[in-house]
Amino acid sequence: MSEGSVSDGAVSGDAEIRVTREAWAALGALVVGFFMILVDSTIVSVALPALMDAFDASITNVAWVTSAYLLAYAVPLLTMGRLGDRIGPKRIYMAGLTLFTLASLACALAPSLGALVGARIAQGIAASMMTPQTMAVITRTFPRERRGGAMAIWGATAGVATLAGPIIGGLLIDAASWEWIFLINLPVGLVGLYLAWRLVPRLETTSRSFDWLGVALSALGIFALVFAIQEGEAFNWGTIWGPISVSGLAMAGAALLGAFIVWQMLNRREPLVPLALFRDRNFSVSNVAIAAVGFAVTAMMFPFMLYTQLVRGFTPTQAALLLAPQAVMSILLAPIAGRLVDRHHPRLLTGFGIAGFLIALLLLSRVMGADTPVWQVLAVTTLMGTAQSFVWGPLATSANRNLPLNWAGAGSGVYNTTRQMGAVLGSASIAALMQMRITAHLRGADAATGPAGGPDHTAAAEVPMPTFGDVLEPELAEPFAAAFSEAMLLPAALVALGLVAALFFENSRHLQARRTPGAPAAPPGR
Repeated sequence: MSEGSVSDGAVSGDAEIRVTREAWAALGALVVGFFMILVDSTIVSVALPALMDAFDASITNVAWVTSAYLLAYAVPLLTMGRLGDRIGPKRIYMAGLTLFTLASLACALAPSLGALVGARIAQGIAASMMTPQTMAVITRTFPRERRGGAMAIWGATAGVATLAGPIIGGLLIDAASWEWIFLINLPVGLVGLYLAWRLVPRLETTSRSFDWLGVALSALGIFALVFAIQEGEAFNWGTIWGPISVSGLAMAGAALLGAFIVWQMLNRREPLVPLALFRDRNFSVSNVAIAAVGFAVTAMMFPFMLYTQLVRGFTPTQAALLLAPQAVMSILLAPIAGRLVDRHHPRLLTGFGIAGFLIALLLLSRVMGADTPVWQVLAVTTLMGTAQSFVWGPLATSANRNLPLNWAGAGSGVYNTTRQMGAVLGSASIAALMQMRITAHLRGADAATGPAGGPDHTAAAEVPMPTFGDVLEPELAEPFAAAFSEAMLLPAALVALGLVAALFFENSRHLQARRTPGAPAAPPGR
């Protein structure tokens, strides 16, 4: 495929990139690497006990293996999206995939926990280089009226990869050792590099300068805010170091991001984030909705995995397999969702998907009892997978459908940063809520039992979370199950917010133009 010159809505002239087998092959090549980096955002959760044993470390220290990756992933996303516009999405994607593959080898060979955390930081930076380019290539190679099918595959990949991580991790650890959750990336990375080199087109670059002040303000602001949110619980929401507190760091992050927005308004050359992006209502609504969905998907995993392992006594692999119907339904229905999103009002599909997701979360909260039949849990996860098929792809399509093609990288960078920030908020919030509900239920159990008998939980507030691998005693299973069930209402509340946002979608411009021939469909900011 040859390098092309892109214009709004379609690619023209001798350099036209047609929606043919080659275009779909390019998408397939990108999906390989995209799947790998998203799997690595969840695969380590199953390996925590093995890592604690291998490095003789506490759960707090081992948690940095995941936290470092998520933090390094979130911070540079805005910059990497715009860098793809300037240097070319193929170049940035292949550089990121190379770094990710080498960092995976470093993870597997890490002699200490510190070395492993350092290698995970490199993985996170590499992932931030790759993610915006996948959306940007789709936006620039598929015309508006055909983008839905491609984005549906992208969205299904994101949903399935998040669920597949714990399953793949459990199987690899049970069959071999924790190192293999990283070594498996080596052949996948090499195949992905070859496919990207052969199949992904080189697209024209458009940026003439780079907003270095915007890079500094956004990176420092996101780092401070994400670190405060993500690690606040670990520092008991108090002092981090010297005069630096969690609240102070969060306020500094918010102030830096405020300064970043002001600078983007004043910068008349090549701002890192053209604020005219948000003149498009669908882009703005999609960002609100994906933040809520990202929050919910991340937040629901923690209480669900603890419920299945601590209350029900399942192994990590068995617990992860309860989510298999969700992944299967996402794969099966993604093509259907893709065809529908090109033909129907975005409010219809996203509203249906988010509403179904909300119903599934509420039902999951009801069935998370100590003795619930497994088939009921499987039925709910099947419904959840069906609903999410109409969430990921349609939201991603609606976000970038109306944007100018030279803003594809900036738009995808903002969208993925928003999704990641939602995930970080979900991870931090759900842990605090679960601890509160566990304490409340244990105190209630003490009051009901009385001092004459039953287990002694008079200091319920000081009862720690059971360690991984433990199974709760029968007298504790019910209060813990109730706490995990109630915690599931938090992601449900955020999904309800996403549903309200989805009601504000307007019809896509390609559908408006189809219904009113000759009507202009100019992108925002032009």
